[in-house]
Amino acid sequence: MNKGEVNAQYLVEGYLKRIEAYDKKGPSINSVILVNPKAMERAIYLDSLYSRGVILGPLHGIPIIVKDNYDVKGLPTSNGTLALKDSYPPNDAFLVKQMKDAGAIILAKSNLAEFASSGYFTVSSVLPGYSRNPYDTRRTTAGSSGGTAASIAASFAVVGLGTDTGSSIRGPSSHQALVGIRSTMGLTSRDGIVPLALTNDIGGPMGRTVEDVAIVFDVIAGYDSTDVVTAKSINVKEESYQSFLGRSVVDKRVGVVHQLFIPEESDSSVYRLMIKAIKDMSTLGVTMVDSVKLPHLDSLNKARTAISELKRDYNGYLASLGDSAKYTSLQEIIESKEYHPYLKSNLQNAQADVDIPEEHNDWGKNQELRQALRDHITNVMDSLNLDALIYPTFTYPPRLIGDLNGPRGANSIKLSPPTGFPAIAVPMGYSYDKYPAGFQLLGRPFSEGLLFQLAYAYEQKMKNRRAP
Repeated sequence: MNKGEVNAQYLVEGYLKRIEAYDKKGPSINSVILVNPKAMERAIYLDSLYSRGVILGPLHGIPIIVKDNYDVKGLPTSNGTLALKDSYPPNDAFLVKQMKDAGAIILAKSNLAEFASSGYFTVSSVLPGYSRNPYDTRRTTAGSSGGTAASIAASFAVVGLGTDTGSSIRGPSSHQALVGIRSTMGLTSRDGIVPLALTNDIGGPMGRTVEDVAIVFDVIAGYDSTDVVTAKSINVKEESYQSFLGRSVVDKRVGVVHQLFIPEESDSSVYRLMIKAIKDMSTLGVTMVDSVKLPHLDSLNKARTAISELKRDYNGYLASLGDSAKYTSLQEIIESKEYHPYLKSNLQNAQADVDIPEEHNDWGKNQELRQALRDHITNVMDSLNLDALIYPTFTYPPRLIGDLNGPRGANSIKLSPPTGFPAIAVPMGYSYDKYPAGFQLLGRPFSEGLLFQLAYAYEQKMKNRRAP
């Protein structure tokens, strides 16, 4: 743009042509629910500002794809369900507003596992059929942000926004050779994102490079008065996460969590990639510490009682829509039958659970178990003087679409969501030289700058990503 070689209109036109050629035609990636009909109008406006020397921010003229559980004023927010197909929210989600204020163009809204309910596949009742992995269209994109990941991997926009309650930013990123970050709980706002479970819900960026993700993260991270949890970010948010890119990592120590990729429970090709990634990190000067054991990890996770927060959180979201809401409660949506059949029992179980999750008999026990896990991980990192932990996101390649029985080897739900600690997914190559695989770096609360620093150093040395 500075050189006058491209402008926002050129970018929007080019990405729209790619969506037209590849999303419902050709390989039929099937990742886009709707294209913003005013995207070009926004591009023309931004170009007119640029020509006068006015730049709104670091995303000026940059086309973005947003998962369709983010509120975008003027566009419907379906959450992947027919019940909300024509639901027009009154305001932008906070993260969307931040990006718009920085000059972004919301190009399209992407498919998701309906209700953001699955980390293993991406299918909704709004968009017929599964979203497909651009690296092998027979394979899953993972979920629930699989539509965003497929869109960005296929270059339908520059970067995207996903959400992560259990694995849904990091899993799809790993399956599609992307970088994706789940922030510390409290560093990014959940306002205007259709909830699944607010104790775990996080919104964040997914991109083809660490730098792209860091640029977006600088825009969206920080305090939002409409989401009280973000008060934790005051005084601890970094002034610039991009400033960590390119810093030396020779004094860093990373612990290898071998218990999360046992050879006999991992695909051999993915396992070899993980071992290679560990060795490659060490060539950067990072001290890789093999003697990491996370005591009681499995027992602490298994001891928690399943308590659904969906009814309380979803009813709260529907109330935020005001008079325009077609449905005012989860129960009404269940009765409408306007959702994918695979969700029926999950929705009914959520409706049958307690009205106020905090009043469940086991709520206090669950919170104690979460704190115990935080303490165990922090104590291990402190005792070994570790800056981060490393482990593979999946220990198996992407499954074939429709295969719900094959091995999945997902690690994303085991450390980051229950602790609220940040984790970044980084491409580490291709199993069998064709299926993307990735590892995660998990850090202490609000250590995102350090995670970007490590991820960028590895990415720049290895340059693993190749276009599908």
